[in-house]
Amino acid sequence: MRVNRSGRVYALTMTAAAAAALCVLGPWAVPVGAVPLSLTTLAVYLTAFLLTPGQMIGAVAVFLLLGAAGLPVFSGFTAGPGVLAGPTGGYLLGCVPAGALCAGAARRDGLLRAAGMVLATGVVYLTGTAWYCLQSGVAVLPALAVCVLPFLPGDALKLAAALMLGPAVRKRLERTGLLR
Repeated sequence: MRVNRSGRVYALTMTAAAAAALCVLGPWAVPVGAVPLSLTTLAVYLTAFLLTPGQMIGAVAVFLLLGAAGLPVFSGFTAGPGVLAGPTGGYLLGCVPAGALCAGAARRDGLLRAAGMVLATGVVYLTGTAWYCLQSGVAVLPALAVCVLPFLPGDALKLAAALMLGPAVRKRLERTGLLR
């Protein structure tokens, strides 16, 4: 079977598949204080190997809109606009630019790929922690101690897993003709 990979339908299908992956992995979380450790960023890292930066923005936007509309796709199977507006909403919103950065980085080799994905993680931390500080009234240093430091090891593992699995998944899908 030959797949037409050049049209808008293909791009929309890939974007929808990535949004679905975010919806499946996003709710799974481990509570670690004020901010849960979720698999949302792992889904962003992995799907970035399959999409363009624009498609990645679309996939994350669909995920966020579905969650805001009430589908329980956010960490801990939560949903609603209150999650996005709450103290941890900035981490979810930070996945939009982070997804685009990851998709751009995934097209690079070696250290540039890893550096781009680390930078994307920094964007999530920056937007999330700034939003947390604004919403909760906590100063920056205490917020970093609660919202960033406990997550560094887990995010390093998620990044390492994505950097190992992402290129292999992409090559496999290219060989089968499902990915260009």
